[in-house]
Amino acid sequence: MDSNEKVIANFETRVRQLILRFQDLKKENQELYAMVEKSEQEVKDLQAKLTQKDNDYNALKMAKMMTITDGDLEAAKARVQKMIREVNKCITLISDEKLTMDN
Repeated sequence: MDSNEKVIANFETRVRQLILRFQDLKKENQELYAMVEKSEQEVKDLQAKLTQKDNDYNALKMAKMMTITDGDLEAAKARVQKMIREVNKCITLISDEKLTMDN
């Protein structure tokens, strides 16, 4: 084998190595794209679930605000009556002060 044949043989070997490396990288690239696509789909699914859960939570919160049990109603009435008594006491104290100042 003369030097030209050696150079050509060496060149052929390098080309084959490059082709094999290219094929490996191409396969790896396809696998990575598949992983990215799968991950993107999982993110979309999770975002859809999150949106649905958020909507469910808001609907539940709205339903809870609209539902008043008898106990809640009675407690609210008691608080309002207590506030009315406090206001009446304040009015009485102010009236008494005014009468004291007028005399």
